[in-house]
Amino acid sequence: MKTLPKLKNMYLISALATIGGLLQGFDVAAMSAIIGTHQYKTYFRSPGSVLQGGITASMAGGSFCGALASNLTADRLGRRDSMAYACVIYIAGCAIMCSAQNVAQLIVSRIVNGFAVGILSSQAPMYIAEISTPNRRGRLISFQNWMITWGSLIFYFLSYGTSFLQSTASFRLPWGLQMLPAWILLVAVPSMPRSPRWLTSKDRGNEALRVLADLHAKGDTMDPLVHCELQEILQKIQQERSFDSSSWLELVRKHNIVRVHCAMFVHIWSQFSGFNVLSYYIVYVFSMAGIQGNQALLSASLLYVISTVSRFLAVLFLDRWRRRWTLMTGSTFSMIFLFSVAGLMAAYGHAVPGGLDGVPAVTWAMDQPAASKAVIACSYLFVVAYAPTWGPIAWLYPPEIIPLYIRAKTVSVATALNWACNFALTFFTPTAFQHIQWRTFVIFGVFNVASLIHAFCFFQETKGKTLEEMDEVFSQGLWAFKVEYQESRLVQDVEMTKQNIKAGRETAVKPDFAHMEVPH
Repeated sequence: MKTLPKLKNMYLISALATIGGLLQGFDVAAMSAIIGTHQYKTYFRSPGSVLQGGITASMAGGSFCGALASNLTADRLGRRDSMAYACVIYIAGCAIMCSAQNVAQLIVSRIVNGFAVGILSSQAPMYIAEISTPNRRGRLISFQNWMITWGSLIFYFLSYGTSFLQSTASFRLPWGLQMLPAWILLVAVPSMPRSPRWLTSKDRGNEALRVLADLHAKGDTMDPLVHCELQEILQKIQQERSFDSSSWLELVRKHNIVRVHCAMFVHIWSQFSGFNVLSYYIVYVFSMAGIQGNQALLSASLLYVISTVSRFLAVLFLDRWRRRWTLMTGSTFSMIFLFSVAGLMAAYGHAVPGGLDGVPAVTWAMDQPAASKAVIACSYLFVVAYAPTWGPIAWLYPPEIIPLYIRAKTVSVATALNWACNFALTFFTPTAFQHIQWRTFVIFGVFNVASLIHAFCFFQETKGKTLEEMDEVFSQGLWAFKVEYQESRLVQDVEMTKQNIKAGRETAVKPDFAHMEVPH
C-alpha cells in the first residue's frame, strides 16, 4: 500500500491545523450575518432577545463541552488525531444545521458544531506550539486567530450574497458550505506530523527526532538545533516524571498555580474585552447608530475586513513584540474606544421602547449623523486595538507557558473558560442592549481596565523562550513587572554544540541518538 506524502513545511502544517479557527469564524458569522435578514426572521418567527441570545450562545456552549472533552483524547491519541475526530463531528453538525426545520434543531446543530470547534480550538494552538521553533511560535499560533477573522469575513460576504435569495436557501446554503474546510483538514491530517513532544512523552524518541529534523533542519538528524531541542525535551520530561503525578491536583500545586491562572485569565480577558459584542451583534450596534438593512450589513462587513488586516500585524510582528506590553497596549486602547462609544451613545441617543424595526434587543437609537459616524469609527478603532493584541495572544500564551505533563489538561480548561465566557456574553448581550443600552459598553470598558492591571502584575514575558524554559521564567518571582527579561539560552546552546562537534567532543549527535528513550 502506497504511503501518503508527509508534510514538512511548518507554515503549511500550521495553516492546516488552524482550519479550526476558520470554522470558528464561520460559526460566529453564521449568526451575525444572518439574524438581520427578513428570511431568517420570517422562517424562525423573529426570535426575541432571550431566545436569539440562546441560539447564538449555543455554539459557545457546545465549544465549552468540546474543549473539556479534548483533554480525554489529547494525551491518549495525540493532538493531531484529536483534530481529525473533531472534523467528523463538525461535518455532521453542518448537515443538521443546513436542514434545520425549527429553532430547536438549529440550537442542536450549533451545539454539535461548537463541540467540534471546542476540540479544534484547544488542540490546534497546542499542536503548533509543540512543533514550532521559539522564534516562530508567535507567528504560527497567530494563524489560529487570523483564520478566525478570515472565517468571519468569508462567511459574512457569502451570507450577504445569499441574502438576496428570496427563500430559505439564503441561510441554508452558507450553513451547508461550512463543512468544506472540515473536509480539507480531515483529508490532510494523515500527512501531518505528530507532535514531537507528545511522541517523546510516549517513549517514541526516534520518531520525535525525525519530526524535529524534518521540520527544523530539512531532515538532517545531525543538526545541532535538533540535538539541543530533543535533549531539552528529554530532560524536561524526566524532571516532570519525578513529580510522579499528572492529576488535576497538579494544576493547583505551588509550582504551577501562577502560570495556570495566567493561562486561564488570558482567555477570560480576551472574551471580556468586548470584541464579541461587535463580532456577534455588530448589526445591532450599527442599527443603534442609525444604519439599517443592507447598508448595515455592508458597514459591518468592513469591520471584518479591518479585523482581518489588523490581525495580520500579529502574524508579521508577534515574534518581535513583547507579549506583556502588547497585551497592556491592547487593553489601554480598547477601554478608550469602548468608553467613547458609551459616551457618544449616551449624549446623542434616545430610548426606543419596544425595539427598533421589530428587533426587541435594539431599544436605543441615534439620530445625529456626526455622532453616529463617530460611534462607527470608534467601533472600527476598537477592533484595530484588539485584533493584533489580545486576539492572538489569548491562543498563544496558554500552550507556551504550561509544562508538558499538565499542558493538555490546563489548555483544555483554559479554552473551556474561553467558551464559557463566550456563552455568557453572547447570551447576555442582546438582553443587555435591550435593558441597559449604551451602558453595556461601559461594562466592557471596565473589564479592559482590569485586564490591563492583571497583565502588568502577573503575566511574565515569554517571547523567544523555548517551551522547556518556562519553568525558569515563572520561578523568577510572582510580580511580572519586577522581572528583567532575558533572551533564550537556546542560541548559546546550539552554538556550543556546533563548537563541540567541530572539536570532536560531541558524541550525542549520532544516528543512534534516535534510539534514546526516556526512562520510566
